[in-house]
Amino acid sequence: MDYKKSNAPLSTVTWDTQDMSSQTGNIYETVMIIGKRANQIGVEMKEELNKKLQEFASYTDNLEEVFENREQIEISKFYERLPKPSLLSAQEFTEGKVYYRNPTKDKQEDEE
Repeated sequence: MDYKKSNAPLSTVTWDTQDMSSQTGNIYETVMIIGKRANQIGVEMKEELNKKLQEFASYTDNLEEVFENREQIEISKFYERLPKPSLLSAQEFTEGKVYYRNPTKDKQEDEE
């Protein structure tokens, strides 16, 4: 996913709980869905950042050679300025871009 193009807010937002829970019918289930998606986004972002920073890794054991790489600093600052994974996942959920299912509800429907 391209997080640069996301229209998620950069700071904390107050969401209407009635609107958020309208899709699932349960605010707690909604929070769990958003939380799990936030974990997925956080892992993706961390892996992407680690891949980019790996290019700058120094494998020498000399402590005297500490380099300040401007590109590495800019990459880190860029990722710090991105919206937090929880804000991204909440935005995705409100836009209907998150697929979710509840296996226990599916099982109950199959039994009926």
